[in-house]
Amino acid sequence: MIEPRRISLVKPTLQTHFHIDFDWWRQVDRDWRVYLRSYLCPEHQEAFADTGMDEMVDWIDPDTAEIQQVDGIQHILITHCARQESFISEQTTLVDSAFRLFLANGNTPMTPVELAEALGRQPEMILRTLTGPRVYKGLRPCLD
Repeated sequence: MIEPRRISLVKPTLQTHFHIDFDWWRQVDRDWRVYLRSYLCPEHQEAFADTGMDEMVDWIDPDTAEIQQVDGIQHILITHCARQESFISEQTTLVDSAFRLFLANGNTPMTPVELAEALGRQPEMILRTLTGPRVYKGLRPCLD
């Protein structure tokens, strides 16, 4: 059963932080690992072809040196595939570009202004897209 979307009394602004809400993926019964697999570069699509979908690996945050357990596919995306020049292009849609950027930065929360600077898009358009009635790819405001 899909839980109702939490209603916030605070309307998101250009300074609101967003991230990929992986709980959203579970709530709508989507297997995000299958979806992430489609973002792998050809080399890693082949390498992951025969591996389990739920493999976890240790990842060390380069800024804090904190060790985290992350999904193996997510780790490869963060450390290799997302660093490829073609991972985000001018032809990539706004939603897909934002999703890819969050993957590339380890899902570190970002504001529409920060997303706009990184993606070369208008922050107001990003805010309207991410706060509309539909949730795209789990891109939601942080509830902190």
